Amino acid sequence: MTARVVVADDQTVVREGIVMLLGLLPGIEVVGSAGDGEEAVRLAAELAPDVVLMDLRMPRCDGVEATRRIRTEHPGTEVVVLTTYADDDHLFPALEAGARGYLTKDADGDEIVRAIEDVLSGEAGLSPKVQRRLLERFAEPARPAASAAPAGPPDGLTAREVEVLRLVAEGLSNPEIARSLHVSNATVKTHINNLFAKAGLRNRAQAIHYAYRHGLAQPPESSIT
Repeated sequence: MTARVVVADDQTVVREGIVMLLGLLPGIEVVGSAGDGEEAVRLAAELAPDVVLMDLRMPRCDGVEATRRIRTEHPGTEVVVLTTYADDDHLFPALEAGARGYLTKDADGDEIVRAIEDVLSGEAGLSPKVQRRLLERFAEPARPAASAAPAGPPDGLTAREVEVLRLVAEGLSNPEIARSLHVSNATVKTHINNLFAKAGLRNRAQAIHYAYRHGLAQPPESSIT
């Protein structure tokens, strides 16, 4: 399967370089390029790409707003952020807007291909740096007080949905969760769709946040410095 990709970046040299790099990578077809967020939204409507590779700081319409509009108006198109910035002020608004992947511009071709493949298969295409930042951001608030009485799952989640959510928070893919629980991939996808709907989640990054915030999962101790 070939992924149809639109590249959005306001710097012409950078944009053309990314397009040239993607043209050399297997399984990717660049179908358009945009110099700002408005053009990215327009191309998403006209070309119906599988993925928009989105910069964040752009004129007219920035990458976060463009991501929100694309995910709202064209839900069949995924967004992978490719930016210089991995700080909280850029990372979390982009994920909340609906981006399923987030890479920094030091990512190599293999990382970009892997992120695109991940988001198209329903996974989160997050670089190791971004995954670590998510863990660090949400680890401490997730630790419930020792004296707190145990409560039932939030938002009406079933025990099995909580179990699936914990495995998502551990970074397992759908096939890995299926093997761990001895169920089919389709069953795992159904559980994830159900828990996302109940909790109002749009992607795995938000699911990790949710799991830590409600004390449903604990980050590995080694991930916290």
